[in-house]
Amino acid sequence: MRSFLTHLQTGDWITRERVRLWALAVLVASIGGIAFLFVTSDGLNDYQGRPLGTDFSNIYAGGTYVLDGTPGLAFDPPLQHKREQAIFGEATPFYGWCYPPFLLFVSALLALMPYTTALAVWQGTTLLLYLGMIWAILRSMSSNASGAPNLTRDWMWLLLAVASPAVFVNLGHGHNGFLTATLMGLALLVLDRRPILAGILFGLLSYKPQFGIMIPLVLMASMRWRAFASATATVLALAVVTTLAFGPDIWRAFIDSMPWTREVVLEQGGTGWYKLQTVFSWARMWGGSVPLAYAIQGAATVTLGGALVWLWRSAASYPLKAAALTVASILATPYNLDYDLVALAPAIAFLAADGFSRGFAPWEKTALAFVWFVPLIARTFAEQTLIPLGVPAMLLVFALVLRRAADDLGTFSRWQSAAQPIK
Repeated sequence: MRSFLTHLQTGDWITRERVRLWALAVLVASIGGIAFLFVTSDGLNDYQGRPLGTDFSNIYAGGTYVLDGTPGLAFDPPLQHKREQAIFGEATPFYGWCYPPFLLFVSALLALMPYTTALAVWQGTTLLLYLGMIWAILRSMSSNASGAPNLTRDWMWLLLAVASPAVFVNLGHGHNGFLTATLMGLALLVLDRRPILAGILFGLLSYKPQFGIMIPLVLMASMRWRAFASATATVLALAVVTTLAFGPDIWRAFIDSMPWTREVVLEQGGTGWYKLQTVFSWARMWGGSVPLAYAIQGAATVTLGGALVWLWRSAASYPLKAAALTVASILATPYNLDYDLVALAPAIAFLAADGFSRGFAPWEKTALAFVWFVPLIARTFAEQTLIPLGVPAMLLVFALVLRRAADDLGTFSRWQSAAQPIK
């Protein structure tokens, strides 16, 4: 047992050959799974009667309302479901529109295409952006660290990025995780060098507002005012353009739809607690009341926020700050699903580059391997055992980042010195 724990602590069990074999196995299985869905499909529906790309169906259906000149109807659950049934058949399950009106521009462009073409364009384009983001992070971090290996010259990064289980989950749902990861990763990459561009990228992330809780806090705490102003201006510009394009009533439709999203999708668990990867869903899955779940989630969010303020105001390594903000942004919201875990990719890239440049601390390799792998089993494991894996995995990585930063800053040493009795 001690030997086993030692291997986990050092991470020496993670050899190049094992990484390659595991990644190839997951990639082959993922490609096989996606191919099976299309080969066994009946028209636009898979073998279970769901639209191919499942959740993408609500994006596409919402886009058709924009083309009809009635964009506000996408926010009406019964009418949105009726449009989905008209496209995919009467037995189609309901996939609700849970986004701000900003995303209607994208959905309208996609709705100009046949459904399967739109699904392929959406996933293919955002997947390439996601891969480009990871490459840019690894290249930048390698060039900034003296003596560090250039990770982009080793094609193992591409295999790990493509074979990531979160990629398969996102592709299966036709979702927007690649775009979320790209915006977050690139914004953090250019934050110091091009703060206005970083702010624009952060502002564009407002199409998933639940992931923006920690970003303004960090920008203000670290006094990055140009990025903060740029992000604010971007959101305001999106709001103005949206209002001009769709009329002011689009905001009334959006606001009127929010109680349904909060009560049915989140509080009642209409999506399924085992699919949600949050502190809130963990509490609800274990029988906690809605007020208790909000209280626990709130406590976690406040704690994460406090830790981020300390970290970003410190002299800690920037990759640690970027990774912590990425992980905390996902943990801070009561609503995210397993396909959203692809947004952890920037954190993994920052931490991997940092580790290769100056060495990995104890448990870090194992934790990164775990958080890379966990999307593959998080949903099924929680459904069968009521034991969540996504949240503990993210909390573990966040805690290890804080410990690494504290070690680098000598925080523990100062505490130990202060605790010594005066002789």
